[in-house]
Amino acid sequence: MKKHLAPADYLKKILTAKVYDVAVESALEPARALGRRLHNKVLLKREDQQAVFSFKLRGAYNKMAQLSAEQLKRGVICASAGNHAQGVAMSAHRLGSRAVIVMPTTTPQLKIDGVKTLGGEVVLHGESYSDAHQHAVELEKAQGLTFVHPFDDPDVIAGQGTIAMEILRQHQGPLDAVFVAIGGGGLISGVANYIKAVRPEIKVIGVQMNDSDAMMQSVAAKKRVTLQDVGLFSDGTAVKLVGEETFRIARDLVDEYITVDTDAVCAAIKDIFIDTRSIVEPAGALAVAAIKQYVATNKTRGETYAAILCGANMNFDRLRFVAERAEVGEEREALFAVTIPEERGSFRRFCEVIGELPGGPRNVTEFNYRISGSAQAHVFVGLTTHGKGESSRIAANFGRHGFEALDLTHDELAKEHIRHMVGGHSSLAQEERLLRFVFPERPGALMKFLSHMRPGWNITLFHYRNQGADYGRILVGLQVPKGDNKAFTAFLNTLGYPFVEETDNPVYRLFLKS
Repeated sequence: MKKHLAPADYLKKILTAKVYDVAVESALEPARALGRRLHNKVLLKREDQQAVFSFKLRGAYNKMAQLSAEQLKRGVICASAGNHAQGVAMSAHRLGSRAVIVMPTTTPQLKIDGVKTLGGEVVLHGESYSDAHQHAVELEKAQGLTFVHPFDDPDVIAGQGTIAMEILRQHQGPLDAVFVAIGGGGLISGVANYIKAVRPEIKVIGVQMNDSDAMMQSVAAKKRVTLQDVGLFSDGTAVKLVGEETFRIARDLVDEYITVDTDAVCAAIKDIFIDTRSIVEPAGALAVAAIKQYVATNKTRGETYAAILCGANMNFDRLRFVAERAEVGEEREALFAVTIPEERGSFRRFCEVIGELPGGPRNVTEFNYRISGSAQAHVFVGLTTHGKGESSRIAANFGRHGFEALDLTHDELAKEHIRHMVGGHSSLAQEERLLRFVFPERPGALMKFLSHMRPGWNITLFHYRNQGADYGRILVGLQVPKGDNKAFTAFLNTLGYPFVEETDNPVYRLFLKS
């Protein structure tokens, strides 16, 4: 492989790249809602709309279209976390060539199925791209195949550079920066080469996950750095070692680097959905997450930014996690551990404090509690916020009302695990009745429930999580003396919410009942 091409050589390669047999010129669309919020113009380069839902087929096809008939006949091989794999498989199908694809075992099933559908022969090996790459090199030699590198090849880099060519043709007005996700560096190398050759005043800003920042570490160290481990949430950018050529180009041409975390990426996925009604994969949202961070850091207004949505191969099951973390990532939800006196009426008083918080009404997004002591109760609560930085002020407000509060908004243990573990057996929960309620998901519904309840019926368990549906579901434990059964039945009828009593449910008896 020829190394160290001059910028003029890359410009010529990009202008003559053979990508449009398989790729389309993707749209460059304004993200109007996000732009209004940020007070800057945000343009989305929709590479998620390519045939394989990723930009990767550009570089793969440009490389393979220039192979000899003999090489194509023997077949090609690649190592990929998924999107490059689909690009190679599609290109091989178009060119009538065999394609062997080595993929990490952590690759989403959606991408594996996509490769198989396109005729690729899938081999699963290792936990990261680097592990898969090593195995692919061995197979390349053993079977006489031609290796199609996902990023460290001038022809692949040039194919990806056609994205920048399209951006500058589609938007000929002011453009302050282009934000580009980095895995191995092929995409940003192509983009940076073209932009710096044609419009060098435009910033090229690279974006990496904070747990997969091989390029940033390499540029800082002035040599390629191999990461011991990489985070796998953004599997499309989970690369332990960047390419030699891509490192050289990024070091020389990229203006700035930004790292983003998982919550910020989840929030960006939601932002993109709001503006486009499409769902990108984590790697595809890195650029948008970085724009938001860049604007917040630099306090910019009236500028124009382009974000490359580089992929949309999202496992459907992962959406549960994304939805859970998006609100926290945008800090539209704050989480707290609140200590309240274990006495009758304190639960309701705490809810009243929530309703009177400064800044206007807030919805309760989560409420988990289990009686555990005779003096104090510990409640895990989630609240909507009106903007970033509010969680500490809300915690302080709880403290002023006598409710000690611990801000958990940025606590990974709390967000990942503890919120699901509040509860268990309690010797204090005598004469407990357990009920499931369904109620309309609207402000005030929770207070209505509490205001109808007799002060003498102590709440021993409470579990609620807003799931984004029209109806909410609550699990409640109440201490109801046997002599109050008639009054309790009347209370349930007055409340008017559908319910199911679960006091005799064997699951309750196994995990919650003393």
